[in-house]
Amino acid sequence: MIWIMVASFILGVFALVGGAEALVRGASRLAAAAGVSSLVIGLTVVAYGTSAPELGVAIRAALTGQADITVGNVVGANILNILLILGVSSLLAPICLSQELVRRDVPLLAVVSLALFLLSVDGRLQRYEGALLILGLIAYTRHAIRRGRESGEEAGYPAALTEVQVAGHDGWLRHIALVVLGLLLLAAGSALVVNAAVSFTRAFGVSELVISLTIVAIGTTLPELATSALAARRGDPDITVGNVIGSNLFNIMGVLGTAALLSPGGLAVPLEAVRLDMPIMITAAVALLPVFVIGAQLERWEGAFFLGYYVTFVAYLYLRGTESQALEGYTRAMAGFVIPLTAVTLLALIAARRQARDQRARSGGDG
Repeated sequence: MIWIMVASFILGVFALVGGAEALVRGASRLAAAAGVSSLVIGLTVVAYGTSAPELGVAIRAALTGQADITVGNVVGANILNILLILGVSSLLAPICLSQELVRRDVPLLAVVSLALFLLSVDGRLQRYEGALLILGLIAYTRHAIRRGRESGEEAGYPAALTEVQVAGHDGWLRHIALVVLGLLLLAAGSALVVNAAVSFTRAFGVSELVISLTIVAIGTTLPELATSALAARRGDPDITVGNVIGSNLFNIMGVLGTAALLSPGGLAVPLEAVRLDMPIMITAAVALLPVFVIGAQLERWEGAFFLGYYVTFVAYLYLRGTESQALEGYTRAMAGFVIPLTAVTLLALIAARRQARDQRARSGGDG
């Protein structure tokens, strides 16, 4: 029985990843064949396409009444994107960012994460709130496209995602077939993953929220991990971080917004997620501000710092999911030592980077 659940989950993850890949390739090539610029393709199809697995799982879970899976998947994926994916990517190579991304998109993620928390404190995302989130995503996308056109910069996504070789009618049919195949794989994969997650909770007595924060989140963020790691190795830092920031924004506004619209009476949000997990998600987003705004670069040691925090978070979820007696002591240690130490470290980091920036400015002025 357990092996069947594991096999079903793995098969579902492969279907989600394959479906996202087919959808991104087919839609991007159709758009390029229709004369849409690679910038627009990169900002829309590619950036949001890597979050297609999260959307597929959210829709399936919303329609079957598993709200905990929807919320847990999004919150877990957003935490994983920042702490694990950026941590791994920065270990491969220090990540430098454009000032435009630092000044606009990183602060926006912190604001949107906080807004989600405020909308969820009553334990439910109403349908009109879901509609507002979707409208916010549309406005952000339009602004990003306009901003890209005005700057005249290309998105810089891998050529394989935007290169089109259309051979008449047959070429169009192949691209349409890729889109259809991607949608079918996403539907099948999301059903397998959601059903496996429910089976895990029943077999091991672990809550759907904890399973979704860990196993489901890891499975659905594989496209983001692959894209960001590849970009880091190729020396494309804006793609590395842009993919993470864009995916997190899409997860909150697009995935949860859609789930709230589809759920009768709105999307129920577990109070446990509001009290414990969303604050961690907000903290991860806020932690990017001093790292990027002051220095505009994520160093290797800072990436290791992020990875350490993700391991700490997963250990906390394990203790919580198994209702371990060590959970209370672990939580006290986190609240009394780790979190204050983090705050002091971030303040010291801000001061050190500001001092280094001022020294560079004075050196430039003297020169």
